[in-house]
Amino acid sequence: MAGIANPGEQVNWLFVDMNSYFASVEQQEQPQLRGKPTAVVTVDVDSTCCIAASYEAKAFGVSTGTQLGDAKKRCPALQVIEARHDLYVKYHNRIKEAVESCLHVSKIVSVDEMECQLMGREREPQPARTLAQQVKKAIRNRVGEYLRCSIGLAPNRLLAKMASNMQKPDGLVMITRNQLPEVLLLLKLRDIPGVGERMELRLRKQGIVTMKQLLDLDMDAMTKLWGGVLGTRYWLKLRGLDFDDPASQKTSIGHQHVLPPELRTREQAAAVGQKLLHKAAVRLRRAKLFTSGMSIFVLFSKGKDEQSGSSYWLHSERPLWEANLGFPACQDTMTLINVFQQAWAQCPKLKPVLVSVALVDLVPEEMQNLSLFGDMYGEWKFNRLAQVMDTVNEKYGSSTLYLGGIHTVRETAPPRIAFQSIPDTNLK
Repeated sequence: MAGIANPGEQVNWLFVDMNSYFASVEQQEQPQLRGKPTAVVTVDVDSTCCIAASYEAKAFGVSTGTQLGDAKKRCPALQVIEARHDLYVKYHNRIKEAVESCLHVSKIVSVDEMECQLMGREREPQPARTLAQQVKKAIRNRVGEYLRCSIGLAPNRLLAKMASNMQKPDGLVMITRNQLPEVLLLLKLRDIPGVGERMELRLRKQGIVTMKQLLDLDMDAMTKLWGGVLGTRYWLKLRGLDFDDPASQKTSIGHQHVLPPELRTREQAAAVGQKLLHKAAVRLRRAKLFTSGMSIFVLFSKGKDEQSGSSYWLHSERPLWEANLGFPACQDTMTLINVFQQAWAQCPKLKPVLVSVALVDLVPEEMQNLSLFGDMYGEWKFNRLAQVMDTVNEKYGSSTLYLGGIHTVRETAPPRIAFQSIPDTNLK
């Protein structure tokens, strides 16, 4: 009987990364888009940014984050599609089922990424490659020929994700411990998941500008560089060790919405902000959390400031306004709306183009002390009202019961996909 492969050759994780996901779904759904440069946007105005681009569009320099006006200049034949997030969630579920037909999905990382832990002989190089090819075939056959993915195989999650990014589109890359560190040396620091602009700047200030310089550090130096145990974990993972990270606790719940032209007034923006707050409050209660903080962010259209001295500053040459508010912990919609409305009185009277609302300072229900004076201030009544609204909306649809302030925008801001989460499409 053949023995298990050498530990230096084993891979423990298979990482699936769908290529140009939103654009690929649209090309699968709309055959007339196939082979054509395609960009997906939240709203079809030149000032918005592309949230996805097909590989045909990427050949013209159009990518995620490219402003639509610039994208059209780079690629005059660009096909512009407004995002259909319900559709992308449906395809996500079908892709998950396809992967599950080959092996168990251990974790959904985002709408277009998932992790699978390999077991037994699946961890040997050839069986792992065969399994990866089966996953690709299952997605093609069960979901659609235009849904391509890149798969990374590696000893741990971090390296598997890095491997999935090393060959696109339709890639398959395996990293084993025996290949380390040489296989990583040609990568950039930003190719490490979790290393963003600020962390790269910190590394550069310490003289670390290449992957080789980073990998040459000992564990103590990397721990110090990251400012704590996270650096230790990176040091170990970049050397192929596999272990679980401690469970993280949700730190905020929020939504944002790019306003269509007809809603770019101060009054309509306020209504949209309250609609976003309704959605956040429902998620707060479903997660059994309380909040004692709120952040409101409004981005305005470019233009001359007619209110000199108002409390906002420029962001990418656009005026913006931000409010960070504290209040006694709660989880009911009415109290949160009251906090929002009081803050909104200070919002500049300019033309808003984006509204964002986030609930912060979250604590679990079991850690929240009951208020002795809650009933005096209507707190318990507000909580009961919120519970009734949740029950009715869960049964009959999320727009069945709502507060009157959002009536004119109740169909606005449908579920959107954040890249790190899958939205509840029942939460309108």
